[in-house]
Amino acid sequence: MKTIFEEMGGTYRQVGDYFIPNLILSDDGNYQIGKYGRMHCSYLKEYRKILYNNYVLGGTLFKHLAEIDQACNERIENIVSAMAEQEGVTEALKAADQIEWVRRMNSIRNRAEKIILIEFVYA
Repeated sequence: MKTIFEEMGGTYRQVGDYFIPNLILSDDGNYQIGKYGRMHCSYLKEYRKILYNNYVLGGTLFKHLAEIDQACNERIENIVSAMAEQEGVTEALKAADQIEWVRRMNSIRNRAEKIILIEFVYA
């Protein structure tokens, strides 16, 4: 008697005394997942387990993480450039006082990253 899985064309492999179904994920994309994608993955595993499992079982986890990472990187660049312009952090300041320019840019980058974490990573 065949199982429903076998009737649908599925096969099994034997490992010891057990038969394990040969399952293959459908998504073969080669995704580059950076810092924010990994952070979002950790968040999903820890706090949104059902959503994480849905992505894994649907085969769309890596695509989703790559999209999140790309959106975060684009948004952080937009926020940093807008904040730098608004606060007067320019190339002239960089030439005149490098330490002050680095201090201000680090402050802007940290604030922009906090915004990104709230908007994308932990949402």
